[in-house]
Amino acid sequence: MLSMTYSESIRSGINRYHSDQGLNQPPAKPPDPVELQRLREQKVAAQIKNMEDFLKMNGLALEECVSYQTGMKYRNLGKSGLRVSCLGLVVPQPILPLSLPSPLISQQMAEQLMTLAYENGINLFDTAEVYACLADVVTDVFSFSIFRRSTLVITTKIFWGGNTTEIHYCCTNWCLFLGLKASLERLQLDYVDVVFANRPDPNTPMEETVRAMTYVINQGMAMYWGTSRWSPMEIMEAYSVARQFNQIPPICEQAEYHMFQREKVEVQLPELFHKIGVGAMTWSPLACGIISGKYDGRVPPYSRASLKGYQWLKDKILSEEGRRQQAKLKELQAIAERLGCTLPQLAIAWCLRNEGVSSVLLGASNTDQLMENIGAIQVLPKLSTSITHEVDSILGNKPYSKKDYRS
Repeated sequence: MLSMTYSESIRSGINRYHSDQGLNQPPAKPPDPVELQRLREQKVAAQIKNMEDFLKMNGLALEECVSYQTGMKYRNLGKSGLRVSCLGLVVPQPILPLSLPSPLISQQMAEQLMTLAYENGINLFDTAEVYACLADVVTDVFSFSIFRRSTLVITTKIFWGGNTTEIHYCCTNWCLFLGLKASLERLQLDYVDVVFANRPDPNTPMEETVRAMTYVINQGMAMYWGTSRWSPMEIMEAYSVARQFNQIPPICEQAEYHMFQREKVEVQLPELFHKIGVGAMTWSPLACGIISGKYDGRVPPYSRASLKGYQWLKDKILSEEGRRQQAKLKELQAIAERLGCTLPQLAIAWCLRNEGVSSVLLGASNTDQLMENIGAIQVLPKLSTSITHEVDSILGNKPYSKKDYRS
Protein backbone atom coordinates (compact mmCIF):
# COMPACT_ATOMS: atom_id res chain seq x y z
CA MET A 1 0.00 0.00 0.00
CA LEU A 2 2.80 2.34 0.91
CA SER A 3 4.74 1.41 -2.21
CA MET A 4 1.71 2.14 -4.40
CA THR A 5 1.21 5.53 -2.78
CA TYR A 6 4.86 6.27 -3.31
CA SER A 7 4.73 5.29 -7.03
CA GLU A 8 1.58 7.31 -7.56
CA SER A 9 3.23 10.35 -6.03
CA ILE A 10 6.25 9.83 -8.29
CA ARG A 11 3.96 9.51 -11.33
CA SER A 12 2.04 12.61 -10.27
CA GLY A 13 5.26 14.59 -9.95
CA ILE A 14 6.42 13.47 -13.38
CA ASN A 15 3.08 14.46 -14.91
CA ARG A 16 3.25 17.89 -13.29
CA TYR A 17 6.77 18.36 -14.67
CA HIS A 18 5.65 17.34 -18.17
CA SER A 19 2.70 19.72 -17.97
CA ASP A 20 4.94 22.58 -16.93
CA GLN A 21 7.24 21.83 -19.86
CA GLY A 22 4.36 21.44 -22.32
CA LEU A 23 5.23 17.77 -22.86
CA ASN A 24 1.98 16.28 -21.69
CA GLN A 25 -0.33 17.89 -24.32
CA PRO A 26 -2.72 15.76 -26.37
CA PRO A 27 -1.70 15.32 -30.04
CA ALA A 28 -2.62 18.40 -32.08
CA LYS A 29 -5.43 18.13 -34.62
CA PRO A 30 -4.51 18.72 -38.26
CA PRO A 31 -5.13 22.39 -39.17
CA ASP A 32 -8.35 23.25 -40.99
CA PRO A 33 -7.46 24.72 -44.44
CA VAL A 34 -10.48 27.05 -44.34
CA GLU A 35 -9.51 28.35 -40.92
CA LEU A 36 -5.89 28.79 -42.02
CA GLN A 37 -7.03 30.79 -45.05
CA ARG A 38 -9.27 32.96 -42.84
CA LEU A 39 -6.40 33.65 -40.43
CA ARG A 40 -4.07 34.39 -43.34
CA GLU A 41 -6.55 36.88 -44.80
CA GLN A 42 -7.02 38.54 -41.41
CA LYS A 43 -3.25 38.91 -41.09
CA VAL A 44 -2.95 40.44 -44.56
CA ALA A 45 -5.87 42.80 -43.87
CA ALA A 46 -4.22 43.95 -40.63
CA GLN A 47 -0.92 44.52 -42.44
CA ILE A 48 -2.66 46.57 -45.14
CA LYS A 49 -4.49 48.62 -42.48
CA ASN A 50 -1.20 49.30 -40.66
CA MET A 51 0.44 50.30 -43.94
CA GLU A 52 -2.44 52.66 -44.83
CA ASP A 53 -2.24 54.28 -41.39
CA PHE A 54 1.53 54.72 -41.77
CA LEU A 55 1.16 56.26 -45.24
CA LYS A 56 -1.55 58.64 -44.03
CA MET A 57 0.50 59.66 -41.00
CA ASN A 58 3.53 60.47 -43.18
CA GLY A 59 1.64 62.11 -46.03
CA LEU A 60 2.60 59.46 -48.58
CA ALA A 61 0.54 58.10 -51.50
CA LEU A 62 0.11 54.35 -51.93
CA GLU A 63 0.73 54.70 -55.68
CA GLU A 64 4.10 56.37 -55.07
CA CYS A 65 5.19 53.64 -52.66
CA VAL A 66 4.15 50.83 -55.02
CA SER A 67 5.90 52.60 -57.89
CA TYR A 68 9.08 52.96 -55.83
CA GLN A 69 9.05 49.30 -54.80
CA THR A 70 8.07 47.69 -58.12
CA GLY A 71 9.14 50.28 -60.72
CA MET A 72 5.59 50.38 -62.11
CA LYS A 73 4.55 53.64 -63.74
CA TYR A 74 1.04 55.08 -63.51
CA ARG A 75 -0.67 57.27 -66.08
CA ASN A 76 -4.01 59.01 -66.44
CA LEU A 77 -6.46 57.22 -68.70
CA GLY A 78 -6.91 59.84 -71.39
CA LYS A 79 -7.66 63.21 -69.83
CA SER A 80 -9.74 61.63 -67.07
CA GLY A 81 -8.63 61.47 -63.45
CA LEU A 82 -8.49 57.66 -63.48
CA ARG A 83 -4.93 56.46 -62.80
CA VAL A 84 -3.92 53.13 -64.32
CA SER A 85 -0.70 51.15 -64.32
CA CYS A 86 1.18 51.50 -67.60
CA LEU A 87 0.92 47.72 -67.90
CA GLY A 88 -2.42 45.96 -67.51
CA LEU A 89 -3.34 42.28 -67.48
CA VAL A 90 -5.92 40.64 -69.68
CA VAL A 91 -7.51 38.34 -67.12
CA PRO A 92 -6.28 34.86 -68.14
CA GLN A 93 -8.89 32.36 -69.29
CA PRO A 94 -8.79 28.76 -68.02
CA ILE A 95 -10.26 27.50 -71.30
CA LEU A 96 -10.21 24.15 -73.07
CA PRO A 97 -9.50 24.57 -76.80
CA LEU A 98 -11.05 21.86 -78.94
CA SER A 99 -7.66 20.89 -80.35
CA LEU A 100 -5.93 20.38 -76.99
CA PRO A 101 -6.30 17.46 -74.54
CA SER A 102 -6.13 19.77 -71.52
CA PRO A 103 -6.81 23.46 -70.71
CA LEU A 104 -4.32 26.08 -71.88
CA ILE A 105 -3.96 27.17 -68.26
CA SER A 106 -5.55 25.94 -65.07
CA GLN A 107 -7.71 28.09 -62.82
CA GLN A 108 -4.96 27.87 -60.21
CA MET A 109 -2.44 29.29 -62.70
CA ALA A 110 -4.87 32.06 -63.67
CA GLU A 111 -5.19 33.03 -60.01
CA GLN A 112 -1.40 32.98 -59.57
CA LEU A 113 -0.97 35.27 -62.59
CA MET A 114 -3.46 37.83 -61.27
CA THR A 115 -1.95 37.79 -57.78
CA LEU A 116 1.58 38.13 -59.17
CA ALA A 117 0.52 41.02 -61.41
CA TYR A 118 -1.06 42.84 -58.46
CA GLU A 119 2.00 42.29 -56.28
CA ASN A 120 4.14 43.86 -59.02
CA GLY A 121 2.09 47.05 -59.18
CA ILE A 122 -0.44 46.22 -61.90
CA ASN A 123 -3.84 47.62 -60.95
CA LEU A 124 -5.58 47.30 -64.33
CA PHE A 125 -7.41 44.04 -65.09
CA ASP A 126 -9.27 43.68 -68.38
CA THR A 127 -12.22 41.31 -68.81
CA ALA A 128 -15.00 40.86 -71.36
CA GLU A 129 -18.50 39.41 -71.39
CA VAL A 130 -17.43 36.59 -73.73
CA TYR A 131 -15.00 35.34 -71.09
CA ALA A 132 -17.78 33.68 -69.10
CA CYS A 133 -15.22 31.25 -67.64
CA LEU A 134 -13.44 34.19 -65.97
CA ALA A 135 -16.14 34.52 -63.34
CA ASP A 136 -14.73 31.92 -60.94
CA VAL A 137 -11.17 33.21 -61.38
CA VAL A 138 -11.99 36.86 -60.76
CA THR A 139 -14.38 36.10 -57.91
CA ASP A 140 -11.92 33.80 -56.13
CA VAL A 141 -8.91 36.09 -56.55
CA PHE A 142 -10.57 39.41 -55.76
CA SER A 143 -12.18 37.92 -52.63
CA PHE A 144 -8.73 37.70 -51.00
CA SER A 145 -8.04 40.46 -48.50
CA ILE A 146 -4.88 41.44 -50.39
CA PHE A 147 -7.08 42.84 -53.17
CA ARG A 148 -8.74 46.08 -52.05
CA ARG A 149 -11.44 47.01 -54.58
CA SER A 150 -10.55 50.69 -54.28
CA THR A 151 -7.02 49.93 -55.54
CA LEU A 152 -8.20 48.03 -58.64
CA VAL A 153 -9.23 49.23 -62.08
CA ILE A 154 -11.46 46.55 -63.60
CA THR A 155 -12.74 46.91 -67.15
CA THR A 156 -15.12 44.88 -69.29
CA LYS A 157 -16.26 44.90 -72.91
CA ILE A 158 -19.89 44.59 -74.01
CA PHE A 159 -21.31 43.77 -77.42
CA TRP A 160 -23.28 40.53 -77.16
CA GLY A 161 -25.86 41.65 -74.62
CA GLY A 162 -24.79 39.05 -72.08
CA ASN A 163 -25.94 36.16 -74.28
CA THR A 164 -23.13 34.62 -76.29
CA THR A 165 -25.23 31.63 -77.40
CA GLU A 166 -27.35 33.77 -79.70
CA ILE A 167 -26.37 36.42 -82.21
CA HIS A 168 -27.01 39.78 -80.55
CA TYR A 169 -24.20 41.88 -81.98
CA CYS A 170 -25.33 45.35 -81.07
CA CYS A 171 -24.75 48.53 -79.08
CA THR A 172 -28.40 49.18 -78.28
CA ASN A 173 -29.67 50.32 -74.90
CA TRP A 174 -30.98 46.79 -74.31
CA CYS A 175 -27.72 44.99 -75.19
CA LEU A 176 -25.42 47.31 -73.27
CA PHE A 177 -27.51 47.39 -70.11
CA LEU A 178 -28.23 43.64 -69.95
CA GLY A 179 -24.68 42.77 -71.01
CA LEU A 180 -23.12 44.85 -68.25
CA LYS A 181 -25.64 43.60 -65.69
CA ALA A 182 -24.82 39.97 -66.58
CA SER A 183 -21.08 40.67 -66.38
CA LEU A 184 -21.40 42.23 -62.93
CA GLU A 185 -23.41 39.25 -61.72
CA ARG A 186 -20.82 36.78 -63.02
CA LEU A 187 -17.93 38.75 -61.56
CA GLN A 188 -19.85 39.40 -58.32
CA LEU A 189 -18.95 43.09 -58.46
CA ASP A 190 -21.05 46.16 -57.74
CA TYR A 191 -19.43 48.11 -60.57
CA VAL A 192 -16.62 48.16 -63.10
CA ASP A 193 -14.35 51.13 -63.54
CA VAL A 194 -14.59 51.25 -67.35
CA VAL A 195 -17.11 49.59 -69.65
CA PHE A 196 -16.17 49.39 -73.33
CA ALA A 197 -18.48 49.22 -76.31
CA ASN A 198 -16.70 46.39 -78.10
CA ARG A 199 -16.94 47.21 -81.84
CA PRO A 200 -19.23 49.85 -83.36
CA ASP A 201 -22.80 49.02 -84.35
CA PRO A 202 -23.88 50.58 -87.66
CA ASN A 203 -27.50 49.50 -87.06
CA THR A 204 -27.90 51.49 -83.82
CA PRO A 205 -28.10 55.31 -83.72
CA MET A 206 -25.09 56.81 -81.99
CA GLU A 207 -27.37 58.77 -79.66
CA GLU A 208 -28.84 55.52 -78.31
CA THR A 209 -25.40 54.06 -77.59
CA VAL A 210 -24.24 57.24 -75.83
CA ARG A 211 -27.45 57.46 -73.78
CA ALA A 212 -27.11 53.78 -72.78
CA MET A 213 -23.55 54.31 -71.56
CA THR A 214 -24.56 57.45 -69.69
CA TYR A 215 -27.42 55.53 -68.05
CA VAL A 216 -25.24 52.67 -66.71
CA ILE A 217 -22.78 55.23 -65.34
CA ASN A 218 -25.55 57.20 -63.64
CA GLN A 219 -26.84 53.92 -62.16
CA GLY A 220 -23.44 53.26 -60.58
CA MET A 221 -22.75 50.18 -62.71
CA ALA A 222 -19.62 51.78 -64.23
CA MET A 223 -17.49 54.85 -63.57
CA TYR A 224 -16.43 55.60 -67.17
CA TRP A 225 -17.04 54.27 -70.65
CA GLY A 226 -14.84 53.77 -73.67
CA THR A 227 -14.72 52.28 -77.13
CA SER A 228 -12.93 49.32 -78.65
CA ARG A 229 -12.11 48.87 -82.34
CA TRP A 230 -13.93 52.10 -83.23
CA SER A 231 -12.72 54.39 -85.99
CA PRO A 232 -11.65 57.94 -85.11
CA MET A 233 -14.70 59.26 -86.98
CA GLU A 234 -17.06 57.11 -84.88
CA ILE A 235 -15.35 58.18 -81.64
CA MET A 236 -15.63 61.82 -82.66
CA GLU A 237 -19.33 61.34 -83.45
CA ALA A 238 -19.91 59.80 -80.00
CA TYR A 239 -18.19 62.78 -78.37
CA SER A 240 -20.21 65.29 -80.41
CA VAL A 241 -23.51 63.52 -79.61
CA ALA A 242 -22.62 63.44 -75.90
CA ARG A 243 -21.89 67.16 -75.86
CA GLN A 244 -25.02 67.98 -77.87
CA PHE A 245 -27.40 66.09 -75.56
CA ASN A 246 -25.53 66.71 -72.27
CA GLN A 247 -24.46 63.07 -71.97
CA ILE A 248 -21.16 61.47 -70.88
CA PRO A 249 -18.50 61.09 -73.63
CA PRO A 250 -16.01 58.18 -73.90
CA ILE A 251 -12.58 58.57 -72.29
CA CYS A 252 -10.60 55.82 -74.00
CA GLU A 253 -10.21 53.66 -77.09
CA GLN A 254 -8.88 50.10 -76.92
CA ALA A 255 -6.76 49.54 -80.01
CA GLU A 256 -4.33 46.97 -81.35
CA TYR A 257 -0.79 48.33 -81.28
CA HIS A 258 2.55 46.70 -81.95
CA MET A 259 5.60 47.08 -84.16
CA PHE A 260 3.72 45.92 -87.24
CA GLN A 261 0.52 47.91 -86.64
CA ARG A 262 1.11 51.58 -85.88
CA GLU A 263 -0.99 54.13 -87.78
CA LYS A 264 -4.12 54.29 -85.62
CA VAL A 265 -2.29 54.72 -82.30
CA GLU A 266 0.55 56.90 -83.56
CA VAL A 267 -1.36 59.19 -85.95
CA GLN A 268 -5.13 59.05 -85.49
CA LEU A 269 -5.59 58.71 -81.73
CA PRO A 270 -3.14 61.50 -80.73
CA GLU A 271 -5.32 63.97 -82.64
CA LEU A 272 -8.38 62.77 -80.71
CA PHE A 273 -6.47 63.03 -77.43
CA HIS A 274 -5.57 66.67 -78.03
CA LYS A 275 -9.04 67.56 -79.33
CA ILE A 276 -11.39 65.66 -77.00
CA GLY A 277 -9.17 63.93 -74.40
CA VAL A 278 -9.66 60.32 -75.52
CA GLY A 279 -6.75 58.14 -74.40
CA ALA A 280 -5.38 54.86 -75.76
CA MET A 281 -5.36 51.48 -74.02
CA THR A 282 -3.54 49.11 -76.36
CA TRP A 283 -3.56 45.34 -76.69
CA SER A 284 -1.51 42.63 -78.44
CA PRO A 285 1.94 44.24 -78.01
CA LEU A 286 3.50 40.99 -79.29
CA ALA A 287 1.17 40.72 -82.32
CA CYS A 288 -0.55 37.53 -81.09
CA GLY A 289 2.85 36.05 -80.24
CA ILE A 290 4.50 36.76 -83.60
CA ILE A 291 7.02 39.13 -81.97
CA SER A 292 7.81 36.61 -79.23
CA GLY A 293 10.34 34.94 -81.55
CA LYS A 294 8.82 31.45 -81.27
CA TYR A 295 7.51 31.49 -84.85
CA ASP A 296 10.75 31.25 -86.82
CA GLY A 297 9.30 30.25 -90.18
CA ARG A 298 7.30 27.45 -88.53
CA VAL A 299 4.36 26.88 -86.19
CA PRO A 300 5.34 24.93 -83.03
CA PRO A 301 2.80 22.42 -81.69
CA TYR A 302 0.50 23.74 -78.95
CA SER A 303 1.29 27.34 -79.88
CA ARG A 304 -1.63 29.70 -80.46
CA ALA A 305 -1.28 29.49 -84.24
CA SER A 306 -1.66 25.70 -84.05
CA LEU A 307 -5.04 25.89 -82.32
CA LYS A 308 -8.35 25.36 -84.03
CA GLY A 309 -9.84 28.71 -84.97
CA TYR A 310 -6.43 30.36 -85.45
CA GLN A 311 -5.85 29.29 -89.04
CA TRP A 312 -5.75 32.98 -89.98
CA LEU A 313 -2.74 33.46 -87.69
CA LYS A 314 -0.99 30.39 -89.09
CA ASP A 315 -1.53 31.62 -92.65
CA LYS A 316 -0.22 35.05 -91.68
CA ILE A 317 2.96 33.62 -90.15
CA LEU A 318 3.69 31.35 -93.11
CA SER A 319 2.93 34.02 -95.72
CA GLU A 320 5.54 36.04 -97.60
CA GLU A 321 4.80 39.05 -95.36
CA GLY A 322 5.23 36.81 -92.33
CA ARG A 323 8.67 35.71 -93.51
CA ARG A 324 9.68 39.34 -94.00
CA GLN A 325 8.53 40.13 -90.46
CA GLN A 326 10.59 37.25 -89.07
CA ALA A 327 13.67 38.60 -90.84
CA LYS A 328 13.11 42.00 -89.23
CA LEU A 329 12.68 40.37 -85.84
CA LYS A 330 16.12 38.79 -86.15
CA GLU A 331 17.61 42.27 -86.60
CA LEU A 332 15.60 43.54 -83.64
CA GLN A 333 16.86 40.61 -81.57
CA ALA A 334 20.39 42.01 -81.96
CA ILE A 335 19.22 45.35 -80.53
CA ALA A 336 17.55 43.56 -77.62
CA GLU A 337 20.79 41.72 -76.84
CA ARG A 338 22.70 45.00 -76.84
CA LEU A 339 20.20 46.43 -74.36
CA GLY A 340 20.41 43.33 -72.17
CA CYS A 341 16.76 42.35 -72.60
CA THR A 342 14.60 39.87 -74.50
CA LEU A 343 12.78 40.58 -77.75
CA PRO A 344 9.32 40.61 -76.07
CA GLN A 345 10.61 43.09 -73.47
CA LEU A 346 11.92 45.35 -76.23
CA ALA A 347 8.59 45.17 -78.07
CA ILE A 348 6.54 46.03 -74.97
CA ALA A 349 8.89 48.84 -73.94
CA TRP A 350 8.66 50.16 -77.52
CA CYS A 351 4.87 50.40 -77.07
CA LEU A 352 5.25 52.11 -73.69
CA ARG A 353 7.59 54.76 -75.07
CA ASN A 354 4.56 56.28 -76.84
CA GLU A 355 3.32 58.97 -74.46
CA GLY A 356 -0.15 58.76 -75.98
CA VAL A 357 -0.55 55.21 -74.65
CA SER A 358 -2.09 55.14 -71.18
CA SER A 359 -1.62 51.40 -70.67
CA VAL A 360 -0.46 48.32 -72.57
CA LEU A 361 -2.50 45.17 -71.91
CA LEU A 362 -0.49 41.98 -71.43
CA GLY A 363 -1.48 38.38 -71.89
CA ALA A 364 0.40 35.56 -70.16
CA SER A 365 0.00 31.82 -69.73
CA ASN A 366 2.60 31.27 -66.98
CA THR A 367 4.34 33.24 -64.25
CA ASP A 368 7.74 33.30 -65.97
CA GLN A 369 6.21 34.85 -69.07
CA LEU A 370 4.38 37.46 -67.01
CA MET A 371 7.50 38.46 -65.06
CA GLU A 372 9.47 38.69 -68.31
CA ASN A 373 6.84 41.02 -69.77
CA ILE A 374 6.70 43.17 -66.63
CA GLY A 375 10.47 43.51 -66.93
CA ALA A 376 9.88 45.71 -69.99
CA ILE A 377 9.49 48.65 -67.57
CA GLN A 378 13.22 48.42 -66.83
CA VAL A 379 13.99 48.57 -70.56
CA LEU A 380 11.97 51.74 -71.16
CA PRO A 381 14.71 54.18 -69.94
CA LYS A 382 17.17 52.50 -72.32
CA LEU A 383 15.13 53.40 -75.42
CA SER A 384 17.08 56.49 -76.43
CA THR A 385 16.30 58.52 -79.52
CA SER A 386 19.04 56.74 -81.45
CA ILE A 387 17.69 53.30 -80.48
CA THR A 388 14.17 54.32 -81.50
CA HIS A 389 15.43 55.57 -84.87
CA GLU A 390 17.30 52.30 -85.36
CA VAL A 391 14.15 50.30 -84.65
CA ASP A 392 12.14 52.49 -87.06
CA SER A 393 14.79 51.97 -89.71
CA ILE A 394 14.52 48.19 -89.39
CA LEU A 395 10.70 48.18 -89.36
CA GLY A 396 10.41 50.64 -92.24
CA ASN A 397 6.76 51.34 -91.48
CA LYS A 398 6.70 54.55 -89.46
CA PRO A 399 3.45 56.39 -90.23
CA TYR A 400 3.44 60.14 -90.85
CA SER A 401 0.70 62.55 -89.83
CA LYS A 402 -0.41 65.57 -91.84
CA LYS A 403 1.68 67.72 -89.49
CA ASP A 404 4.79 65.71 -90.39
CA TYR A 405 4.15 66.25 -94.09
CA ARG A 406 3.64 70.00 -93.58
CA SER A 407 6.91 70.29 -91.67
